[in-house]
Amino acid sequence: MEHLNQSILFILGLGVFGGMVGAWFFQKIHIPQVVGYIAIGLLIGEAGFKIVRTEDILNLKTFNLFALGIIGFLVGGELKIATFRKYARQFIAILLGEGLLAFLLVGVFSFLVVYAVVHNFTASLAASIVFGAIASATDPASTIDVIWEYRSKGVMTTAIIAIVALDDALAMTLYGLGNSSAQLLTSSSGSLSEAAIRITVELVGSLVLGAAVAFVLGIFLRWVPQPERGACIAVGMILLVISVAVAFKMDVILAAMMMGFVLTNFAPRRSEDLFKLMRSFSIPIYVLFFVLVGARLVVGKMPIWLWGIVAVYVVGRTLGKMLGAYLGARMTGSPPAVRKYLGLGLFAQGGVAIGLSIMAAEHLANIHIHGGMSMGDMVIFVVTTTTLIVQVLGPPFVKLAVKLANEAGRDITEEDVMASMKVADVIDREPVMVQEGASVLAAVECFTEHDLLITPVVDGGGKITGILTFDALKDIIGDRDNWAWLLVADIMRPMQDSTTPDTVLKDAFDKMIHDKIDQMPVVAKDDPGKPVGMIDVRAIRLKVHAELLKRGDQSDVVQAPATA
Repeated sequence: MEHLNQSILFILGLGVFGGMVGAWFFQKIHIPQVVGYIAIGLLIGEAGFKIVRTEDILNLKTFNLFALGIIGFLVGGELKIATFRKYARQFIAILLGEGLLAFLLVGVFSFLVVYAVVHNFTASLAASIVFGAIASATDPASTIDVIWEYRSKGVMTTAIIAIVALDDALAMTLYGLGNSSAQLLTSSSGSLSEAAIRITVELVGSLVLGAAVAFVLGIFLRWVPQPERGACIAVGMILLVISVAVAFKMDVILAAMMMGFVLTNFAPRRSEDLFKLMRSFSIPIYVLFFVLVGARLVVGKMPIWLWGIVAVYVVGRTLGKMLGAYLGARMTGSPPAVRKYLGLGLFAQGGVAIGLSIMAAEHLANIHIHGGMSMGDMVIFVVTTTTLIVQVLGPPFVKLAVKLANEAGRDITEEDVMASMKVADVIDREPVMVQEGASVLAAVECFTEHDLLITPVVDGGGKITGILTFDALKDIIGDRDNWAWLLVADIMRPMQDSTTPDTVLKDAFDKMIHDKIDQMPVVAKDDPGKPVGMIDVRAIRLKVHAELLKRGDQSDVVQAPATA
């Protein structure tokens, strides 16, 4: 047991550290960081040096469920009711187009290959239905990770988030019906009606569970306004949702997604800081999740005909996703960016497809296909291999989609605006200054008249000799009789904090917040004793807020649908 615990801790540490190193390397060569996570997983997993073994990954199954819950919660937090109201018709058409066409093309192509090998119509049809159903799934985790990494925002980005969120439910439905059909065709067991009822209960149960817990969490957030404590409560409730979903065989991602969706729409102000904190908290979880995804991907010694299924699966799924998304967008008059580029963002295939293939392997393990291979083994081999291929290719295509749609870098924050500005952009170039030889009475009158908190103190030549603060004046406020003869030089303090006009605004602002000062002198770069102005925290925030609104207007996602 001790060895197991040490092994798990080592895997966790290696996964997070190695994943970040891989992300850094791949970002340097302009490839999305999620590919770096998966590459490190391949390197340390069964396909590489076998540092992480299959049994280790099985021992971490609970962590994977937790990661999927966090991912689903954060994806749900990206979905707004207002967006669905505006684009509901388009989203549904695109979802059905890309999901059903991928199902159809992969089904037809895989049927042809399997039938050419086994010459059994029934078995070939059953296998093709299962492959088609699994092919309809899109991995939300890696897709959303790329969108966050490249700060993407716009109508096409919104469509991608909505489609990958809804894709889970569609894939579950198609798989449930497809798997039952396959069992009926090959063994005359099972029932489509029973499968339909079971799927409905699972999907509706997931939605009800997520919504109910979200309302409870919203109530707790009223009582606990601190984001840190709210995040702790949210994590606990996500764990409860995951456990209930697993116990009643519901969809973990869908339940957690519904939880995030309801919370962000019915308690938007209370949950805003919570989602920001959860996103920061989730980074190592994301990293480790994708490293484990890569570690469990193994391409064994497969016969040539299985590689044929892999090829037609990837081709059929790619064509189905791209063409289906285009047709759905065109039929509903979606904007040009959605028509042209949305399909590129739907390649990724991950946890959902792997999970469905494992379920299929359990249900179809006794159905013989060819050469001692069962239908269940065939599904596992093909889905694992295709997941490896599309997980490597998918994130770069998501990046390409947001770049071509001109939506990368538009999800800007106040920190982004500050990082793009200089101190010179917000400086008050006519600050109030006091002479070191002036009386305290004159300084008090100056502070009162101009509403100052801090002011530079200068000598007769205009050079800064120190600063005078409101706190320093408060220290002598009871000695009013001494104000007339006490000089500013007697109570001023040495200038410890200053900045220059060409300093990055974010650096100066962070320093002011860290040092808990509201105003800071600005001095000439080539002469630290020469004052050129002042900066004020309140003025900075107003300026940055105005600039943020200005830039936000330029990247507004609200667009009128194009004519078909």
